[in-house]
Amino acid sequence: MERSRFILGLALTLLLTIATTPSECKYHSKTVPARRLKEKVTRLHFYLFDILSGTKPSALEIARANRTTDKSATPFGSLYAIDDPLREGPEPNSTVVGNAKGLYLSASQDPANLTIVMYADFGFTTGKFKGSSFSVFSRNPVAESLEREVAVVGGRGKFRLARGFIWLKTHYLNATNGDAILKAKVTLIHY
Repeated sequence: MERSRFILGLALTLLLTIATTPSECKYHSKTVPARRLKEKVTRLHFYLFDILSGTKPSALEIARANRTTDKSATPFGSLYAIDDPLREGPEPNSTVVGNAKGLYLSASQDPANLTIVMYADFGFTTGKFKGSSFSVFSRNPVAESLEREVAVVGGRGKFRLARGFIWLKTHYLNATNGDAILKAKVTLIHY
């Protein structure tokens, strides 16, 4: 009698376990129609101050290749962390409108042809775009004297789903210490 109760209890437990186990464990997603979003084009103009010198630089070298003989301010293989102010004008006392935070890597073996690869978030701290930002992940051939194009690959806030480009032009460059002021003309396409 005891044994039949045990078997009956075991059978009931197994039956309940099987009954409560989900029978379908597939990945699930649901696509819903997006509401009609209107695409916008925004054009911005500002100056980026990338300062490596002084007591409070906005860019710091965080790694350097130990095999380089390059004596320039930004030798090949050097990695920099940046928190560069974005200003309305090229003067050091012009109004700060945001900052570019991220990294750049010196990616050219020829010191005369400085090229960096930028990974940066351009965030705004004032004005109608306060709290919004766009992201850049692109090659920047600094040594080119003309305007050069870098790619915008995303954004947040008012620049959500941004794509576009920045035309950069060197306004000032100190080849000895690496300090630079870049003029930026941005075209963003976003929702």
